[in-house]
Amino acid sequence: MGERAAASRLIYGFHAVLGRLRRDPESVLEIYLSTLRNDVRARDVAKLAEETGVRATQLDNDRLDGMVGTRRHQGVIARVDSRQRVVTLDDVLETLAGPALLLVLDGVQDPHNLGACLRVADAAGAHAVIAPKDRAVGLNATAIKVASGAADTVPYVVVTNLARALEQIKKAGVWVVGAAGEAEKSVFDIDQTGPLAWVLGAEGDGLRRLTRATCDELARIPMAGSVESLNVSVASGICLFETVRQRGKPA
Repeated sequence: MGERAAASRLIYGFHAVLGRLRRDPESVLEIYLSTLRNDVRARDVAKLAEETGVRATQLDNDRLDGMVGTRRHQGVIARVDSRQRVVTLDDVLETLAGPALLLVLDGVQDPHNLGACLRVADAAGAHAVIAPKDRAVGLNATAIKVASGAADTVPYVVVTNLARALEQIKKAGVWVVGAAGEAEKSVFDIDQTGPLAWVLGAEGDGLRRLTRATCDELARIPMAGSVESLNVSVASGICLFETVRQRGKPA
């Protein structure tokens, strides 16, 4: 285990840790749980760790705070293998917990924007960020740095054909909504309580024609000022958190 321990990092929070245990348990080296947590969520983590053969250790909150440098760990931390594993769309769709919330990025080429989108997706509790292999920046060092840890907690899925991936998402029962300035409906006027995937294009260019045609529905962000478009990470935040608001519970 020496080589794996040397190439490890910490992730934290119930969404991140449970997601990693469900999606890729072999990459989880150890779980650390707060001695103060004995609720349903903590028991779910402990049970899943036992079922997947991952050691779970109880530590006091001060130790947990010191490990990750924040109190926002929710009482659960995992040490995971940091050697990146390719996550597929099948992985994500087969391990969804609760109504899907996905962010699909069409043509985002700025690594700072990608990193910011990952942070927004993590904050909203999105299950994954999906992007095409071509015409997109990819998860490089700059994007990972800007993401401030969200690259470890939100699966980043690269697909060869975005339109085909959207069709796969639709077949899984997820409603696909594209953000487009010319749409008749506002993002605040569509029902987002069920499984949902938001599709956003790069600032200025917007969605490609085939991407737009593949969406189930289009919606616009109302713009009252003089600017014609928003940064894609800002637009992602508006769309994702409107979904969170409509579902009536925190992410």
